[in-house]
Amino acid sequence: MMTEDEQYMRRCLQLAQNGRQNAKPNPMVGAVIVAPSPTPRIIGEGYHVRCGQGHAEVNAFASVCPEDESLLRESTMYVSLEPCSHYGKTPPCADLIIRKSIRRVVVGCIDEYAEVQGRGIQKLRDAGIYVTVGVLEEECRELNRRFFIFHRFHRPYIILKWAQTANGFIDNNEHALAISSPFTQMLSHRLRAEEDAILVGRITDEREHPQLTVRHWFGPDPKRLIIDRQHPLNLESLYDHNIQSLIVEGGRKTLESFLTQNLWDEIRIETATITVNGGTRAPKLPPNIRLCDLHHYANNSIAVYTNTSL
Repeated sequence: MMTEDEQYMRRCLQLAQNGRQNAKPNPMVGAVIVAPSPTPRIIGEGYHVRCGQGHAEVNAFASVCPEDESLLRESTMYVSLEPCSHYGKTPPCADLIIRKSIRRVVVGCIDEYAEVQGRGIQKLRDAGIYVTVGVLEEECRELNRRFFIFHRFHRPYIILKWAQTANGFIDNNEHALAISSPFTQMLSHRLRAEEDAILVGRITDEREHPQLTVRHWFGPDPKRLIIDRQHPLNLESLYDHNIQSLIVEGGRKTLESFLTQNLWDEIRIETATITVNGGTRAPKLPPNIRLCDLHHYANNSIAVYTNTSL
């Protein structure tokens, strides 16, 4: 059974996901303000809508009705990510919380971004505000795993993705093979709309001429990248251009080059029930994996693995 703090933090996570498309490259954040009396109730809530605009805390305060302003001094603010303490495109949210005289703040997880990293929490505590940290921490970190990987390793969050037959081939005797169903193809295009860039190797590009666009979903096309030995991938350049996430959909050699270097965060494998009598074998899964999701869609299944060594 969830505690009261977990219940309101869950609402923060729901709100935060509304910023999935437009908050980038900033993290997704949700905030809820709860007044204690006569019975606990939400008097304000918000999320980070768009990069460069008000953060979740700002929008939560803005949603409070004038007649409820007097309740702020006894209220608790829940926020899925540590409030910022620095001047960026907007003023520090920690300063705003202090000015509003909030009694208590509950934080889902600490912000690993170099400009924050606990400073927001310390500023609140120095102002006499009681702060609780780590409520639904794992879920809060998972929500912004791309943001955290990006700032921790100075590279994009890397998703290796391929489709294979039931007997483990990614093509039919080196000829392109339609493995995805119309529905799972739509899911692939939804993923493309949510990520910043997509990459294939030169051979895949020349043999299959993939469009790598969002044709069966709504949203922006990811940045299209092609690599080979003459044009290797420069992760630092992607970091400098604020590309936080990268899908790798290349052939076996391209995928294995990432696996060999342990340059991956997530592996997505679609498996169909069809078989072929030969072709290119799917890459071998590394030992440092954890199955975190598995769904079946008619004759196809999609398994998602995460890297346990990072």
